[in-house]
Amino acid sequence: MILFKILLGVGGVAAIFFALTFAIYFFNLDMKAAAKIMPVISKHYDKVKKEKRL
Repeated sequence: MILFKILLGVGGVAAIFFALTFAIYFFNLDMKAAAKIMPVISKHYDKVKKEKRL
């Protein structure tokens, strides 16, 4: 009975993880978040001193 509860818990966590990752994929939330973050990141990297090598 304990093994069944453990397997049920692991299955539940796996199902929630799958649903969350599917929602991120379906609504393209990773690229929407990247579009919001890129201006902030670009300001930082534009200020970094460039090392020019040939």
